[in-house]
Amino acid sequence: SFQAGTVPFTPARFVTRTNTCGELRSAHVGQKVTLYGWVQYQRQGLFLVLRDFQGLTQVIIPQDEAHSHLKELLSSAPLESVVRVTGTVSPRPLGQENPKMPTGDIEVKAETAEILNSCKKLPFEIKDFIKKSEALRMQYRYLDLRSPRLQSALRLRSRLVMSMRQYLCNLHGFVDVETPTLFKRTPGGAKEFLVPSREPGKFYSLPQSPQQFKQLLMVGGLDRYFQVARCYRDEGSRPDRQPEFTQIDIEMSFVDQAGIQRLVEGLLQHSWPEERGSIMTPFPSMTYEEALAEYGTDKPDTRFGMKIVDISDVLRGSGVHFVQNALSYPHGSIRAICIPQGEIMEIIRKPDGSLKSLLTKFLGEKEKSELIQALNMQEDDVVLLAAGEHKQCCALGALRLLSANLLEAAGLALRDPTAFHFLWVVDFPLFLPKAENPTELESAHHPFTAPHPSDASLLYSDPTKVRSQHYDLVLNGNEVGGGSIRIHNAEQQRFVLEKVLKEDSEVLSHLIEALELGAPPHGGIALGLDRLISLIVDAPSIRDVIAFPKSFRGRDLMGNAPDYVTPEELEPYHIQVSWPLEEKEAKKN
Repeated sequence: SFQAGTVPFTPARFVTRTNTCGELRSAHVGQKVTLYGWVQYQRQGLFLVLRDFQGLTQVIIPQDEAHSHLKELLSSAPLESVVRVTGTVSPRPLGQENPKMPTGDIEVKAETAEILNSCKKLPFEIKDFIKKSEALRMQYRYLDLRSPRLQSALRLRSRLVMSMRQYLCNLHGFVDVETPTLFKRTPGGAKEFLVPSREPGKFYSLPQSPQQFKQLLMVGGLDRYFQVARCYRDEGSRPDRQPEFTQIDIEMSFVDQAGIQRLVEGLLQHSWPEERGSIMTPFPSMTYEEALAEYGTDKPDTRFGMKIVDISDVLRGSGVHFVQNALSYPHGSIRAICIPQGEIMEIIRKPDGSLKSLLTKFLGEKEKSELIQALNMQEDDVVLLAAGEHKQCCALGALRLLSANLLEAAGLALRDPTAFHFLWVVDFPLFLPKAENPTELESAHHPFTAPHPSDASLLYSDPTKVRSQHYDLVLNGNEVGGGSIRIHNAEQQRFVLEKVLKEDSEVLSHLIEALELGAPPHGGIALGLDRLISLIVDAPSIRDVIAFPKSFRGRDLMGNAPDYVTPEELEPYHIQVSWPLEEKEAKKN
């Protein structure tokens, strides 16, 4: 159902309606009202249901001869037409009340009406239970926005952001600052959109985040910065990512990691929607190494068990070739997960307590017993094993999530759909080997992240071993925030860029110079607003909580963007398009 929110307001102010379609109750009986809305439903010329942003009201169409024109007008109004109705609020006849509607005790007897805009045949019905393709929904997004599900999500988003502003700015002295959208290229990180300028060969870049600006605001002495920031990345869309997205961006001076974490916990607790229950603070914390070892991912879903267990010592004395081969490597190990009531055969504990597996003939009774104990195996449980030196945890982590999905699809209640499990993941590595060239390093977070104080000396001797002061906030297995304490020393920042990352520090000369001019220690975080809202409302994609999203390929299907421009329009930017031959032919035809 449509809900206006929890804060009282006066929807009739500034407009010509007397009431909305969701607010009339028995107390209004006898009052003359004027309603505006869309025709949601009409039945045989007897009544119609009028809808606006706040709810539904049943309107009775008069049947007497004196109102024949009114009856013809309302009976012929197509669904989703915009109408004005004036009439008197009356109680519904005894036994015809509708307890499912907040306005279900009353109806409005129409006296005058006007069709403000008649609706032609719709491309799809505006009902949440009607299935329609996402492409069609995005092509007619303005119609999709009328659905209760999207209305509810966008209104919840608005309330949550307003509550965040109040917490940060009014209660904790943050300053809301807008930072530029047109900037310059940033080395490393995500791909950026380029914007041509009228200076030959020079381009702006859309920022992938306000990272540099918020650090410079700290150098400028603002002390506490906040922004609902638009960010841009020229990368393929996924259910939880699209080319433009929104962050709750935060930066503070004279703060440590614990301070940022307590601030964010308070922010979320303050702004959390009441209808989604309550969240407990402080959030639990886990190191990056622990997350990988126990869950096979740096964003673990802690709503269920099935943790990864190291069983190397249990199987070390077995005669299994692949086990011995894996354990011969310096970092080799055998890991396993135990799936409750599983149906995939690998190692299964039978009702008599014995184990059924191709491996059991290689295991002694002592090893079998230790295996059952190590994995806490119950009857009909299945164990999946992975052996290797590095990637077996990630493989088991993916299997853990896949198994959970399969078990839930089969009817096993594994994860509480109403539960919200927040988790801090800390002590990430500062640098990781590049995927395309493992001999080179890249920033695990971004190049402005400070090293862990205990590892600062390793930065100059063995940077691969340096932990960072980076922290991620994870919710139900999804990363919803990430931040760090920043480098505030110019010499250290220049060393990271030039010597470790092999980047041209000249591109960031403005930031490095600022760090030489009295930069305070500072740190911050960015919360992914789209992803956070989609998890709160249990939407399958962030596109379901964005008013006008882009498609999976990054296109605006409603306005058909991006679009071609003419050579004449490109001329001021000193750009010519070089067309592939097949596209040249297509444009000719």
